[in-house]
Amino acid sequence: MGQKVNPIGFRLPLTRDWASQWYASDKEFADFLHVDARIRRTLKKKLKSAAVSRIVIERAWNSVRVTIITARPGIVIGRKGSEIENMTQEISALAGGKQAKVDIIEVKQPELDATLVAESIASQLERRIGFRRAMKKAMQLAMDLGAEGIKIRVSGRLGGSEIARTDIVRAGTIPLHTLRKKIDYGFAEADTVAGKIGIKCWICKKSESSSSESRSTPSSMSNA
Repeated sequence: MGQKVNPIGFRLPLTRDWASQWYASDKEFADFLHVDARIRRTLKKKLKSAAVSRIVIERAWNSVRVTIITARPGIVIGRKGSEIENMTQEISALAGGKQAKVDIIEVKQPELDATLVAESIASQLERRIGFRRAMKKAMQLAMDLGAEGIKIRVSGRLGGSEIARTDIVRAGTIPLHTLRKKIDYGFAEADTVAGKIGIKCWICKKSESSSSESRSTPSSMSNA
């Protein structure tokens, strides 16, 4: 009972990649890990309004490369790139003076990114929007944009009730144990007046093979 596997760690070698991509000796490993955690905490706090999905950290001999995957790259870059320069200096200081480089990748469809969907629901709950309304709206948007399935789970004092409870909405198919399926997972917390509310989101996206097959089918039929 209660034995759960993290959905990202479960799929690491297959459909997901590591968020920290480097190799270290036994002596340096713990220090590097703590520095990575500090960098992520600092950037997430600084870029709270920038809809940051993931932060990937790579290390070379004396340099740190941070890739920020965000839905609002304009906020991250800042006016004339001023924010990038400030972030580069902060990351370099956190990494012990190592040379730092910041890259930005834009998320084209934030409605299909599980982390951004969870954070969007969290921000709505903090603004006292009804939790069922926020969940159903996010679910409908994801399905309209071509998701195969979505599941959203919120837990806590929902609607300010005295007793904490859990509410789940789902649509489509979410085969959590089919490893070849591309399932994105995201988690966020909403700081409401009644306390923290946790939001988990699973989105099953169409795999590239199935989408390419669907594109090739009409042409093959027309040729026939």
